[in-house]
This record gives sequence, structure tokens and C-alpha cells, in this order.
Amino acid sequence: MIDEHKRYWYVAYTLSRHEKKVAEKLKLMGIDCYLPIQEEIQQYQNRKKKIQRVVLPMTIFIHGTSKERLEALQLPSITHYLMEIGKHKAATVPDDQMERFRFMLDYSDATVEIENASLQPGMQVRVIKGPLTGLEGELININKTSKVIVRIDLLGAISTEIPISFVESIHNI
Repeated sequence: MIDEHKRYWYVAYTLSRHEKKVAEKLKLMGIDCYLPIQEEIQQYQNRKKKIQRVVLPMTIFIHGTSKERLEALQLPSITHYLMEIGKHKAATVPDDQMERFRFMLDYSDATVEIENASLQPGMQVRVIKGPLTGLEGELININKTSKVIVRIDLLGAISTEIPISFVESIHNI
């Protein structure tokens, strides 16, 4: 049951390339939101340029009450919300999953990518060295490269490369 006064994380979908404008408008409306952005260096023929890449195109996270969720939907650039399968209500992302996702984006030196592949549960690990120290997630190997995965149940998994020596196993007791 959704508490009308409690703040939840909602996944809103936007028109293509409208994510940053939507984030600005939501902030002007006083609605808390999170747009996952990562800085990258783009190589052009004769120069390099630092850009801010939207990690999840056409997606923005809104942290608000159900009333704020409906207010945000009035923006023409927001098309709809991620809905729970088989139900007629907007899905919510648990706070702890959002915290881990934001932590990974803020402190990862490597590019963060969305993993669309169907993943089997793997070894649960904790990062013990480097800028992501303390992050807990799932360890997988893709093309002989070690990656740590943070799952957002509704969206899939977010991954970043990390040296295997930087993680330790978490033993479930």
C-alpha cells in the first residue's frame, strides 16, 4: 500500500534528448529528481572534448509523493512512468537500490553501463579498495573482464569494470 505522504523513487520516461531539460523543470517545480549522468572524454578528429553522457537515455528518477509524481507527469516531455507488471500503478525503486546506484555513478572511474543481458545470480562481493570502497554488488565476468553489478530490480543491472583484487566475497550467514 502506498502512503500518500511518503516519498518514493519513481522511474519516469522522457522524450528523446529531453532528460536534462526535464531535470531542470522538475527542480524549478520543487520536485526532487535524479538524472544519472557520467562525464566522458569524446575523441574527435583533432581534439578531445569532455561531455556529460546520460547513462539511461530517456529516463529520469523522480523522488516524491504520489501527488508530486502526478504533477511531474504534466510536463509535456514526460511520457509515462514505469509500471508494475500486471498492476495499474507506478513502480517504485527501493531506497537502498537507488543509494547503491548513485554511489556507483559518483565514484566509479570506469564507464558505467546498463546491462541488458539476463544475468544469473553470482557471487556477492564488497569492494575493499579504490574509489568504490564499501559498494556491495554481484561479481560477473564478461569477455574476461571483471565487472561489479548493482541491480535495480525494475530496470536490470548497472555495471562497472573493477580489478578482481579490489573485491572480497560476502558470506551470507
